[in-house]
Amino acid sequence: MFDYETLKLLWWVLIGVLLIGFALTDGFDMGAMALMPFVGKTDNERRAAINTIAPHWDGNQVWFITAGGALFAAWPMVYAVAFSGLYWAMLLVLFALFCRPVGFDYRSKLENQKWRNAWDWALFTGGAVPALLFGVAFGNLFLGLPFRLDELMRSSYEGSFFGLLHPFALLAGLVSLSMLCAHGGAWLMLRTDAGLHQRSRLATRLCALLFLLTFGGAGLWLILGGLPGMRLAGGFADLGLALNPLHKQVVMDNSGWLANYAQYPLTRVAPLLGLAGGLLALLGAQFNRGGVAFLGSSLAIVGTLCTAGFALFPFVFPSSIDPASSLTLWDAVSSQKTLGIMLVVAALFVPLILLYTLWCYIRMWGRVTSQTIDANPHGLY
Repeated sequence: MFDYETLKLLWWVLIGVLLIGFALTDGFDMGAMALMPFVGKTDNERRAAINTIAPHWDGNQVWFITAGGALFAAWPMVYAVAFSGLYWAMLLVLFALFCRPVGFDYRSKLENQKWRNAWDWALFTGGAVPALLFGVAFGNLFLGLPFRLDELMRSSYEGSFFGLLHPFALLAGLVSLSMLCAHGGAWLMLRTDAGLHQRSRLATRLCALLFLLTFGGAGLWLILGGLPGMRLAGGFADLGLALNPLHKQVVMDNSGWLANYAQYPLTRVAPLLGLAGGLLALLGAQFNRGGVAFLGSSLAIVGTLCTAGFALFPFVFPSSIDPASSLTLWDAVSSQKTLGIMLVVAALFVPLILLYTLWCYIRMWGRVTSQTIDANPHGLY
């Protein structure tokens, strides 16, 4: 079996994979619903947009639930600090996500335009709000969260919900929102036709351009020293097997979040992949190539999340008021036995889930048109 340090690294990678899987799958669901009131001009077009994701949205959301479960099992201290300190932000995300299943089921129950318009905006909320807040959350990781640990490892959070809305965090939120909207627009390009397809193409182009501008702007903010970053004093090897976060020393300086890119040049592939994916999505939309646009938005997601992960490594939950209390993948983890058992379970079931998901997409592939809606007035959302 793997040694303890290797298991810690493997679970850092696996949780990253789960987050990327969530962004790639549920991301186009959220993006498509955030765009739906704007690209769908008729009731049939809006129903067509909804039914492109109807067979998959609940399965896609399982990635989010799995990532939360893995976070609890692999990094229990991170789970505890995050869910207690960011309680109101997480409740807002949760209530926004509630809008999706309820909106899907109730929107078409009545043939009343006001009723349907109200649920369309509820579905917009269920797509746009989580997409924005997930980015704000990542932005706050670079800023650090206002918490500290006492000698008994009890966490005290000294911030507020509105304190999370720092300009950099809001910029990161725009990165996330534009990225997922471009992903959702590319999905609608692939699955719809006629006017809905053309308006989705325009939305994809605009969102991809906004993503390139905001992603590049966030990078420049860090490069120009706008945010002090963190690094471990003495390197990683000095930590040994210590599981007490307070046993380390953290140094803050303006090059902290860029230190890994200087030390490991290969990591620079991630931001380049993010920019290249955004450009590919823009070109795919420009030349009406839905598959190319979707590939580009997918690469942008992978590149963006890897960019954040590589910059923060080994920090998972940094503290802005007591850097020594910051949680890292080395000291906020479960026991070696727990990580080992979880790895075996993941190795068995993750491939099965991937194969099943792929089979579902293959079996249910096809364009959803206004004619499809007319032919199934009661059998579709």
